[in-house]
Amino acid sequence: MLKVKNLKVRYGVIEAVRGIDFEVKAGEIVTIIGANGAGKTSTLSAIFNLVKKEGEVRFVEGDISKLSTDKIVKHGMTLVPEGRKIFINLTVEENLKIGAYTNEENYENLKKEMFHLFPRLKQKRNNYGGSLSGGEQQMLAIARALMSEPKMLVLDEPSLGLAPIIVKDLFGILTDLNKEDDVTILLVEQNAAAALKIADRAYVMENGLLVMEDDAKALLTSDEIKKKYLGG
Repeated sequence: MLKVKNLKVRYGVIEAVRGIDFEVKAGEIVTIIGANGAGKTSTLSAIFNLVKKEGEVRFVEGDISKLSTDKIVKHGMTLVPEGRKIFINLTVEENLKIGAYTNEENYENLKKEMFHLFPRLKQKRNNYGGSLSGGEQQMLAIARALMSEPKMLVLDEPSLGLAPIIVKDLFGILTDLNKEDDVTILLVEQNAAAALKIADRAYVMENGLLVMEDDAKALLTSDEIKKKYLGG
């Protein structure tokens, strides 16, 4: 579904992403794990053309390397950015409506689906985004992204700053979206243990390079990965 080839991102003299190749097949959950500063967010930003890049990005057999971000969303791939970036001065419902800008005719049905998926959002539908807890804001960020009915959901550090119980619930919802609603997922995470538990395959990123690729369960039991990323 997604194929990235020779992707490079440079900020001045700093080469943040150094010519990486990877792919995500339809129906998979794929995670990219790595330490802070490894180049994970730059990789996602490059895929969505939020930063200047070199290389090729193909999605559902089409070349999206030069497309604007809104056209990429219309093609069926949506990003949940690091830090959530919800609209804090808008209500939950208003945030969801913005998420449905490519799909306005189906807004009411999609809103009902989101309220079923995230009951807390239904309870707080008229609350401003800035009044929500961190976990609720992350739920809203994911729900807003799902309002475009993406074929692929891309998430950047969704567990950041959240309590373990909230992370468990959120990752359970991602698993359900993948298995029950057939949403392909690309997940970038510093919380390697949580990501590897739900992923099918995983890439390890270090210093702008993908240095390892394997079945997620294999990496979860790898002594090297335990030592570097799992505190083992």
